[in-house]
Amino acid sequence: MEEIEIPLEDLNEKINEKAEEFYEKKERWTLIVAISTAVMAVLAAIAGLMAGHHSNEALIEQIKSSDQWAFYQAKSIKAEIRLIQPLPNTTKTHEEVKREEEAIKIKAEEAEKASEFHLQKHIILARSVTLLQISIAISAIAILTRKRFMWLIAMGIATGGVCFLLAGII
Repeated sequence: MEEIEIPLEDLNEKINEKAEEFYEKKERWTLIVAISTAVMAVLAAIAGLMAGHHSNEALIEQIKSSDQWAFYQAKSIKAEIRLIQPLPNTTKTHEEVKREEEAIKIKAEEAEKASEFHLQKHIILARSVTLLQISIAISAIAILTRKRFMWLIAMGIATGGVCFLLAGII
């Protein structure tokens, strides 16, 4: 009796090819997730540095503003004292002193506005950092659970983070 030959070699090769294709596709996906997560981390680091810079600048400008307001008050008090009891060697008129006070007041207000500007930039960039960090965490969960939809959610959140980053730069 003749044995029926089943072409197992062909079948085995096809199974191996399909398994390799499947493995390569999975590896390609994890590589894309890894690269996108690294990009998110870089953007989060940039946003974090910029947020820190704007926070520092806001603080410096607020200090400058406080200094100018203190100087303004000192000038105002001096001017009032001079009105009550003029000094013999005083050459400045009351109007000149008022103009000096006004210039100091303008500098103080400009420093306040600069401080507010930097604080707003800091807030926007801090939001960017937060969203990018959340997207990194969700990407890690996606890679561990092998759930692509989680990675897509992470990419959506990262897009929001990038929008805040761009808003903070502009």
